[in-house]
Amino acid sequence: MPTEKEFLAQYDIGSYQRPSVTTDVVAFMIRSEDARNYRQNALNRLSILLVRRGQHPYKDAWALPGGFLQPGETVEACALREIREETNVLPASIMPVGIFSEPGRDPRGWIISAAYASVISESGITEKGGDDAAEAGWFDIALTEENNGVFVLELTRDDIRLRALLRERASRFGHTVFEIEDRGELAFDHAGIIASALTALREDAKNYDVIFDFLPEKFTLTALQKVQETIMNISVLTANFRRKITDYVEETDEYTQGAGHRPAKLYRRK
Repeated sequence: MPTEKEFLAQYDIGSYQRPSVTTDVVAFMIRSEDARNYRQNALNRLSILLVRRGQHPYKDAWALPGGFLQPGETVEACALREIREETNVLPASIMPVGIFSEPGRDPRGWIISAAYASVISESGITEKGGDDAAEAGWFDIALTEENNGVFVLELTRDDIRLRALLRERASRFGHTVFEIEDRGELAFDHAGIIASALTALREDAKNYDVIFDFLPEKFTLTALQKVQETIMNISVLTANFRRKITDYVEETDEYTQGAGHRPAKLYRRK
């Protein structure tokens, strides 16, 4: 029986075929659109960051920021590096969505993707295309289920509208996998990755966890409620929301300031 050192000395890692590894990042942001007068609340839109591919395959198609893992690099570092290189945006943190390894998902060969989700603060963001991305931009996102069990993923930016059709294939441990029926103008299997990331984000929003990441350190309860409603695409009764959120927030001694608005109490996360 050889020792471990002897075993490793004669081990040939080339005996097994190995896939290439990439990372893809679904970067979420809640963008606000000011209301026309101070008596109306600003409108919130949930958006994701996409890049328009500058190279084959899927040249000129829209895709998630991402790229190939480099030697000596962790997948997390790869994800952060790629989104920075391709969009000029650097998330503070990323969260795993899942591994996507369907055979044939990439026409270049056996390539698997480690997908991540991240939350981007709206302040101070200037996205731009870089590396092999011809353009970068924020797209408003909507995912709805039709009566026939088909999910419709719609991504809109100005006059650009991307639409994909999917079916739920499996759901386990909070991770939902989608089968793509029509990818539309999205590259690779990114429609499925985006849908999986959004359903995971909505599950987290139910538990009042991720909603804090979309806001500054101090916030109003109204703003916090609007974040949850925007992510989950629902309306929540204010009284119910404030009763349930009590265990997660604490009051500060500060109030909002601004002409035309009644000052509102500011809170912080416990």
